[in-house]
Amino acid sequence: MTGPDRDVVITGLDVVSAFGRGTDALRQGLATARAAFAPVGRFATDRYRTGVAAALPEATDLDEELRRVVTGACDQAGLSAAERAEAPLLLGRHADPAVARRPLSAQGKTAISDTAAHLAHGCGLRGAARTYTNACVAASTALSEAAVRIRGGREDRVVVSAGYLVDEDNFALFSAGRALAPDGVLRSFSAGRRGLLLGDGVAAVVLESRAGAAARGAHPLAVLSGWGLAGDAYHVCQPHPEGLGMARAIGAALAKAGLEPGDIGYVNAHGTGTPHNDAAETAALRRALGNAADTTPVSSTKSLHGHALEASGMLELAVSVLALRHGELPVNAGYAGPDDNCRLDLVLDEPRRADPRHVLSLNAAFGGANTALVVSAP
Repeated sequence: MTGPDRDVVITGLDVVSAFGRGTDALRQGLATARAAFAPVGRFATDRYRTGVAAALPEATDLDEELRRVVTGACDQAGLSAAERAEAPLLLGRHADPAVARRPLSAQGKTAISDTAAHLAHGCGLRGAARTYTNACVAASTALSEAAVRIRGGREDRVVVSAGYLVDEDNFALFSAGRALAPDGVLRSFSAGRRGLLLGDGVAAVVLESRAGAAARGAHPLAVLSGWGLAGDAYHVCQPHPEGLGMARAIGAALAKAGLEPGDIGYVNAHGTGTPHNDAAETAALRRALGNAADTTPVSSTKSLHGHALEASGMLELAVSVLALRHGELPVNAGYAGPDDNCRLDLVLDEPRRADPRHVLSLNAAFGGANTALVVSAP
């Protein structure tokens, strides 16, 4: 079955970020236009390129935070125990760095998929369908697969969750690669940008067919109307300078949503604050949106809540839903002046009041992976 009844709607959402637990905390944090970066308290940072990240001090156990947001999303969606038992779980998460330190003979006995199965069982879900660890597009890839399952009629309901908490292994890795901003400010699309900063992000959504949600009287928060995935395989770390892969992902997402470039009312950009990424993403937006790129508001909320790696797509989906529902576009923080390679209509200084009907959320990962999601008003 195709058509409006197979629209993929979001009926439940819960999130944890450096601003706190819940969507209200995230919305209020974004509204202040002040970044959540602060000195890291989880480990010593004196030998690293910077000493700050966007972390929630009381969030120390990723498995517990995942359980919390999955339960919260299911509760908001109003799912009964029987309805939860019919829903599979798709999970995007960072592998436990402690596993990599064990002998090879022991690593195979602690598959990361086991953690997803444990989470699904603990939350009363049908089971773990798949676990994604493909870096910064893990969550958005999981969301895309869930949408395919629902629109294609394979499932009526899927729970998708993703999580990352700032850890020393990744902090050290990005520091060694000179990717962390040494001045402690993430300056997306700005002159003088010098790198990214990490941040906590844990979130979950309940996706359903519109017909399935209506049958049980659930009211959609938003619609996941389009999605696109594309690769460019240009470089192991750098994106294609012309943004070819991301532009294809955007085009695919717009086509699936049945939209034109001018229909997009806001872009939540990947915007890592690194020289190569931001210039390539700008090129992709201009290639995919054409003249509409001159007037479409853009911001990277990583400049506020940090880069949540595998959970980025899920955290930024939550941001996109909030922008749709409350008509407040978050700022592109840390901006220090224009860059000729990043000519976009950036949201600066304070949140911008608007009434977007469709939001485009972008993510990219090492190796040339690119994803685009279109989130629409219900």
